Amino acid sequence: MTAQLASTIPAPRTRNKGSNLEKWGWVYMRASGVLLIVLIFGHLFVNLMTGDGIHQIDFAFVVGKFASPFWQWWDVLMLWLALIHGANGMRTIVNDYVTSPTVRRVLVWALWLSSGFLILLGTLVVFTFDPCIGVTESSSLWAMCQGA
Repeated sequence: MTAQLASTIPAPRTRNKGSNLEKWGWVYMRASGVLLIVLIFGHLFVNLMTGDGIHQIDFAFVVGKFASPFWQWWDVLMLWLALIHGANGMRTIVNDYVTSPTVRRVLVWALWLSSGFLILLGTLVVFTFDPCIGVTESSSLWAMCQGA
């Protein structure tokens, strides 16, 4: 009986002695998920529940938030965590369902390249945001931009 079981159950795979990227990806998903819950609900609370609620959200509100380094870093941290979290989740799905190694490699590279591009672009937007670019004398923002 033991010999029969030994022939039907495959031997366990050897453990990777180097860095275990799958384990760290799993840990990242859990940690970033908890942080994202805090960041997102904090973001929603400040934007929707304080002050005039949803009626306060306009261009001036965004300008005011992006003038504060605290909110800049809050939004950038939320952006980075969410994009990496989403890309890692999509990578897991691609690894689970795509059988061709070449297609899998191309899709995973495309995921990380697009995520990296969006992280770079989003970070640049947050830290270089200038509400006065392109404002002309006929704009309602002209007075605000003249005082800057």
